[in-house]
Amino acid sequence: MKTKPIDIRNMTREEIKSKVLALKEAMFKLRCEQKSGRVEKPHRIKEARRDLARCFTILKEKENTEKRNGQR
Repeated sequence: MKTKPIDIRNMTREEIKSKVLALKEAMFKLRCEQKSGRVEKPHRIKEARRDLARCFTILKEKENTEKRNGQR
């Protein structure tokens, strides 16, 4: 489930945004399972949270680079 930063950097902005949505859905499901006591692999919550942070960071880097280059 862990995504490497280099893989995220090779994605387009739209692909990253769709990955963010998928990770948010996964986080929701994992948290629901955790509250009901059915989660088999609790470390996946941590992995999903960190993957989400990686995606947001790289998305922001791409936006800043585009602004700096005068593209938008």
